[in-house]
Amino acid sequence: MIQPVLASHSANPLGREIMTGKETQLPPAVRMLQLLSGFEISQALFVIAELGVATELLDGPRRVDELADAVGADADTLGRLIRLLAQDGVFRTSGDTVAITELGRTLADGPGDSLRNVARYFRQTHYAPFGRLMDTVRSGDPAAAIHYGKPFFDWVNESPELAELQNNAMAGFTQNARGDLLDVFELPAGHTVADIGGADGTLLAELLTRYPDRSGILFDLPSMASAGSATLQAAGLEKRAEVVAGDFFEAVPTADVYVLSAVLQDWNNATAGRILTNLAKAAPAGARLVVIDMVVPEGDAPHPTKMIDITMLGMLGGRQRSETEWRRLLADAGFTVQRVVAGSGNYSALEATIA
Repeated sequence: MIQPVLASHSANPLGREIMTGKETQLPPAVRMLQLLSGFEISQALFVIAELGVATELLDGPRRVDELADAVGADADTLGRLIRLLAQDGVFRTSGDTVAITELGRTLADGPGDSLRNVARYFRQTHYAPFGRLMDTVRSGDPAAAIHYGKPFFDWVNESPELAELQNNAMAGFTQNARGDLLDVFELPAGHTVADIGGADGTLLAELLTRYPDRSGILFDLPSMASAGSATLQAAGLEKRAEVVAGDFFEAVPTADVYVLSAVLQDWNNATAGRILTNLAKAAPAGARLVVIDMVVPEGDAPHPTKMIDITMLGMLGGRQRSETEWRRLLADAGFTVQRVVAGSGNYSALEATIA
């Protein structure tokens, strides 16, 4: 059922040549076939995440038939998915036994860098709309809005289960993607820190824990209020932080330091500008803005931000921005960027003042 890695010269159906475990240079048409078949890889990963296969393997290797029984799957079918994903390093196989790799562990519950909720979220919300990407390219409208018949966040928030999954997925994703950013970036001076669009309060809780002399405001839509209150209370921060419900397209509270983490990426420049303008109106003299977001590098070199930019395009009509584009967006709303600090992950911190 599951074949071990071939030691002799061979080629799989996608043309990934294997010779003593090393990939050789592939012809252009073969490499293009791999790219065109990427949807099969993502769906296979979604299945593995949804069934909890990686979690079942955390305690050690299992026979495929035993693993299939544990997750409620057909053994032959599961084995074929494992064989496919093993060539990309998600699993390691030997005969009919399978083990999880460090890469595969990211689809399990438990590890600090787990992306299982992200995979489950993508399967339930992102995959189908991307079938309308051609419509997006032609019209400029987000594929998700075309597919669901309404803006994506409106559609998600109609389901409490999806909204909860979204919060869990994004909290885990952004925390992992920040890497050591909060270690290398020192928050600017200011007693009250307002996390605008702070969702379940995970980031604000971490900031207030790091800066015990500060107070905080968690600001988000009313639907987020209960989750934010629970997070802050669990961290023992309920006396130093308050949850304020509202809409950042209308107004934001007054604070000394404003934090926008993974918020502006969701919107095009005109809409992001409305959020920034409201911050500028509310900010007292000397206030600081910290944008925690991705900065797309120049040039053609591979970088995760370029893939995530297309996610923003298809789902929300948003975008990832280069440093030049960030400076221009902030300047148009009255802010001047003072410094840009990159962490070990995909996120950077842009600190700005009112111009």
